Amino acid sequence: MRTRRVVILTTTISTLFFSLNLIAFAVSGSKAVLSQALYAVTDILGGLMIYWGMRASREPPDHVHPFGRGKERFFWAFTAGLVTFSLTGAVVMIYGILQILDPVRLVDLRVDIGVVAATMCAGGLSLYLVLGELRKFGISVQDLMSSDSQEMKIMLVQDVLGVVGALVALTGISLVYLLHDGRFDGVAAAFVGAILIGAGIEFAMEAKELLVGKAIPVTEGKEILSIVERYPFIRGVEGMQSMVLGPEDLLVILKLNFVDGLNTDDIEMHIDQLRRFVMGQCPSVRHLILEPVAERSAQRRIPHAE
Repeated sequence: MRTRRVVILTTTISTLFFSLNLIAFAVSGSKAVLSQALYAVTDILGGLMIYWGMRASREPPDHVHPFGRGKERFFWAFTAGLVTFSLTGAVVMIYGILQILDPVRLVDLRVDIGVVAATMCAGGLSLYLVLGELRKFGISVQDLMSSDSQEMKIMLVQDVLGVVGALVALTGISLVYLLHDGRFDGVAAAFVGAILIGAGIEFAMEAKELLVGKAIPVTEGKEILSIVERYPFIRGVEGMQSMVLGPEDLLVILKLNFVDGLNTDDIEMHIDQLRRFVMGQCPSVRHLILEPVAERSAQRRIPHAE
């Protein structure tokens, strides 16, 4: 997927509407409008962090990082989730609660309503871009949410929450305009803040799992095993270890029991052939380590195949 293109476009849209919401807040003092301005900041900072993580992850392996820097993407996704979502959400919620406890009179609400409505439309446009990119590559939303592609997942959720948050803010400001009660403005801001905090914690926990070292999905593990076990000179796979280094960067270590009658040169030749075969069938496997071992009992064979 052209993740970089989507990140750049959505970040540009967020920058434009951050400026508009900030101006509207300066005029009216609406905390719901402020929540939209701060949410735009979340989009901008999150987009920049994601873009930097994608760029840093493409650095080639070296003696300090022998498997490359693919986890940069997970680190910056973790930072974007924890810092931009959760901290911004906390600030928005505090402002909302203060508005509920001590309502400030709002002015020029029609301007606020127009700006927030435009922000909601912009969020819909960003969401359309993300969904269009998924459709272009035949990826469903369900597949994306169950994958390790943190960047597109965050962009999708950001846009969904952006539309929901703008709708909540628009509702709150409209109620203030109709009922002349500034507390609705605070309720809308507090609700948007709670949404941001929840999303930030969820993304941070998911990225943490990948940073610590998460095994590849069971379906991919079974696919790799089925390929290896079809190789005619393999008697069995005695063990498997794996780790997700990036959305399309997997590390796999296999302990293989070769058939009898092979000398060292034969085994080395078959390891080279099998590595090329597996990596050709599974392009996301960037690092494949094959270790010849003696046969063990069937009870100790890999859980991945079960």
